[in-house]
Amino acid sequence: MQDQPATPLELGDQAAEAVRAINHTTRAPGEDWQYPSHAYSLIGTLAHLSRMLPQAITQALQPVTDAHQADRLTVDGGKDPDQAASSAVQTARVAIGRAQRLAAALDQVHSALSPLGYDTSDEEEDEQPCGEGMCQCYCVGLLHPCGCDCPHEDDCDCDFCAACDPY
Repeated sequence: MQDQPATPLELGDQAAEAVRAINHTTRAPGEDWQYPSHAYSLIGTLAHLSRMLPQAITQALQPVTDAHQADRLTVDGGKDPDQAASSAVQTARVAIGRAQRLAAALDQVHSALSPLGYDTSDEEEDEQPCGEGMCQCYCVGLLHPCGCDCPHEDDCDCDFCAACDPY
């Protein structure tokens, strides 16, 4: 038996939980959260997410507009359904405009982060963090982050082992 697809409400809860998890995990540096490239990638993802919000907001209102068009919309307190539906659509338009401005602002942050890097010039090569440089060990044909132990023997007489130093 296949799992039922997630409902829009469940997916919204998952998205909110994902942002909460981002807020939690970015509070302190860690192995996967310490370099400017990490910030660049996350801001790019958040910009992408914000560019999708206008469509999500528009489509979230669909049940309201459908109920209103079918003359089935009710409002607590005996208020006018036409006025309530119009107010919901108008405030959604404001939210859509703000989401679009958020996306544009995050795109600017993303661009500002693009040239930034992490200076490892004063670190010893064996202390250089993985992912900040790569060496090609030709005798085994694998790429390895600088500073890690290459899988060849120290006494390897392969002509290419000397090329493992990327500098």
